Amino acid sequence: MNSPPETPSAAERPAVTDAELLTAHINGDPHAFSEIVKRHRDRMWAVALRTLGDPDEAADAVQDAFVSAYRKAATFRGEAAVTTWLHRIVVNACLDRMRRKSVRPVADDELIEAAERETPLPDQTVEREVSMEVSAALKLLPADQRAALVLVDMMGYSVEDAAQVLQVPSGTVKSRCARGRAKLAPILSHLRNRSDLNRVSSAKGAELRDG
Repeated sequence: MNSPPETPSAAERPAVTDAELLTAHINGDPHAFSEIVKRHRDRMWAVALRTLGDPDEAADAVQDAFVSAYRKAATFRGEAAVTTWLHRIVVNACLDRMRRKSVRPVADDELIEAAERETPLPDQTVEREVSMEVSAALKLLPADQRAALVLVDMMGYSVEDAAQVLQVPSGTVKSRCARGRAKLAPILSHLRNRSDLNRVSSAKGAELRDG
């Protein structure tokens, strides 16, 4: 007598949503959460790297975030998309790391001095150099401003979506972005008229965000 065919796991069934995978994980499916990780790790990595500016720190933050999501899956209530929920956990992991390091925000006059020390970029490595400069400049901001700018200006999130991730009002996101942009203006002023800056931030961010 032939045994009945095994029921495929949620991860093996076609067109399974993130929410369904998370539910399957909660119900004991051993493969469901791995599929969630595969779907979202690149975007989570992009957020962490742009927020922290350090590949090792970003890798640790992403690992911490996915471990936290794995353990806290049952707390997901479905008020937001799974992607938003994951971004929130990653951003919190990044902010925790930044707070533990107690990085001192850089004063406006220090930003101006740094801007005055900048030299022109070589044309052959423009995009990479611009990306590195933007990442370095972001490190000079307070954690809350940096997180808001990464989500809105670099990852292409709307203010409303960023507010959901950060769990703050939309007006707070707008305010943090405005203050962050004002602080970055002196150090990145030499990039203002370059199309490379927009290409590095918004286009690459949208590509990573949308998968």
